[in-house]
Amino acid sequence: MTTAVQLALTSNLPLRISYADTLAQQLQLNLSPLNNDLLQLVVTDHHVELRAHDLGNAIFIDFVSGKNAHRRQFGGGRGQPLAKAIGLKKGATPTIIDATAGFARDAFVLANLGCPITLIERNPLIAALIEDALIRATNDEDIAEVIQRMSLINNDAVEYLTNLEQQNRPEVIYMDPMYPSREKSALVKKDMRLLHQLAGPDTDSEKLLETARQTALKRVVVKRPKSAPFVGDQKPATSIESKNTRYDIYLN
Repeated sequence: MTTAVQLALTSNLPLRISYADTLAQQLQLNLSPLNNDLLQLVVTDHHVELRAHDLGNAIFIDFVSGKNAHRRQFGGGRGQPLAKAIGLKKGATPTIIDATAGFARDAFVLANLGCPITLIERNPLIAALIEDALIRATNDEDIAEVIQRMSLINNDAVEYLTNLEQQNRPEVIYMDPMYPSREKSALVKKDMRLLHQLAGPDTDSEKLLETARQTALKRVVVKRPKSAPFVGDQKPATSIESKNTRYDIYLN
């Protein structure tokens, strides 16, 4: 999937040049000149970002400020629907695998609420954005402890869960499978358009749910649009709804 992407560098800082070289080896990409007409993974002075001519502003992940920081401070704590669906309550802070990390927004919320969480992201470009955000956030004293509860694995979730050793099975597996938007493409947020573009069509969410239900010790939670059908027509034990979202809960 990275063959259609180029790696570019806009920094003269030695540490950033070294990091770009590391990414080039990891992703098997050559460093190329900056070209705004192409999809490029760009190493800047401050972060790693994705740029493309149809995205407008570049896309990067930031756990320290912006929407993630706002949600951490004002998202509702353990009373929010996501936390309730996961099973967070007094005396219960489960271990979690987020099998479809994406831009890691929900994973960051759960880590902030105290959960040790492993993020599985199979797309190497998205994984590179998450890794960069985690590295930067470890230097922020306000959330360094939160970041320590997050670990990232660039792998296919079905393969990873299938080969998971018994002692490493989590209490909860969380899934947010890709779902076609009913909105006109021009209205869909640019970061979600990019995520759809990189992830491609959803062809294995049913298999992932089956594997997750065989692996999780306590429950599997599937995030869906409120009106969406159940994944693979597998009826959950219960669901928790918010304004536009539904969390389907499969109990083990």
